[in-house]
Amino acid sequence: MDWYSIVKFLHVVSATLWVGGGFALFLLGLLAERAGNIEGKLQAMHATGQLGNRYFAPMSMLTLLFGLIMCGFWVGFSDLWILIGLAGYATTFAIGMLVFKPSADRMAAMIAKDGVTPAALSVGQRIMSAARFDYSVMLVIIADMVLKPTAHGIAILAGMALVVAAGATLAFGGNRRLVESAA
Repeated sequence: MDWYSIVKFLHVVSATLWVGGGFALFLLGLLAERAGNIEGKLQAMHATGQLGNRYFAPMSMLTLLFGLIMCGFWVGFSDLWILIGLAGYATTFAIGMLVFKPSADRMAAMIAKDGVTPAALSVGQRIMSAARFDYSVMLVIIADMVLKPTAHGIAILAGMALVVAAGATLAFGGNRRLVESAA
């Protein structure tokens, strides 16, 4: 076994723990939402918020670190699939820091102050919507890492774009309906 294999293994393990753990919590929230179980949905969101800085952020940073080590020593940074992976990571990291974290903190403060209110649930719905988009980006990152598309892989690139577009539609198209029903 060589160093590249060890670093690649660590990269895959940290990515699996990061993406898989978050996806499991997302599914719990989604199932609770579909069942009309507000308490279950809030518990899944609370767990996500609690694990954000303690688990998801470190796992995502380790994933990035091991990926950068592989690129720096063995793979390089010029291949399209590397650039797509880095752009995807930056996107999902930004969603976590700019949407999930502040929204979860705001929702927790609202619930602590006033209990479970429609306003708090609305913030929770925005978190779920953003998660739909975030996981479409993560799915593209996973496909990117496995398929390693080049500029000539039009079908793969088109499929990846379609997944992101579908995730955006599921995430933000639902918000339009939410806004329309509130008006």
